[in-house]
Amino acid sequence: MSRILITGSADGLGQMAAKELIKRDHQVVLHARNESRAKDVLSEVPGAETVLIADLSSIEETRKLADKINALGRFDAIIHNAGVYRVSPQQILNVNTLAPYILTCLVSARRLVYLSSGMHFSGDASLQGLKNNPPKATYSDSKLHDLMLAKAVAKRFSDVYANAVDPGWVATKMGGAGAPDDLQKGYETQVWLAVSNDPKALVSGKYFHHQRETNYQVRSDDAAVQDEFLRLCEKISGVPFPTAG
Repeated sequence: MSRILITGSADGLGQMAAKELIKRDHQVVLHARNESRAKDVLSEVPGAETVLIADLSSIEETRKLADKINALGRFDAIIHNAGVYRVSPQQILNVNTLAPYILTCLVSARRLVYLSSGMHFSGDASLQGLKNNPPKATYSDSKLHDLMLAKAVAKRFSDVYANAVDPGWVATKMGGAGAPDDLQKGYETQVWLAVSNDPKALVSGKYFHHQRETNYQVRSDDAAVQDEFLRLCEKISGVPFPTAG
């Protein structure tokens, strides 16, 4: 049995992944942005261990969430599922880019799963948005950042499985009712990467769609780009990226 934290699990793909993991007898800790959503998700996912509350649009609340996670003890996997779309560029940056960065820096787990998107192909690999004052990100930028983060972690920590996932365009609140992709397949890859002993899942620094490695923006492999991304995230968040032991 594994113990997994899923950010942004009050609804959508995060909640679906939680239900599937619990169905398979794994221990799951949920996350919601406020008390009302936390209460709702506990009624929807009664088998969960608990739910942690933090608004990831606040860097300070994200740092406090890391403390709450660590206070619960060891986790085997973290699925960085939380994401926002039609909000301000600053909110997109804080939730989609900085929250997974901060939690990666402050919380240890053997398996890390980052939710990216096919839209990452339109993301700016020059990282200009992070250099702006104030820093900002488009949705596409942030999904490229998540891929870069997975690859940077994989390159620097040989004992961690860190991978990014394109869940497809699925019919969640974010994706809309008319989204054409398979909803079940939208969360299955996250679950598989979090707990499976399939050799194809025991890899690192890869980009998956429906349990298969797939094409991605190759500049995310550039060590200099990764270094600059980590440097900018540290500058913006005030949280240093850890060094390999």
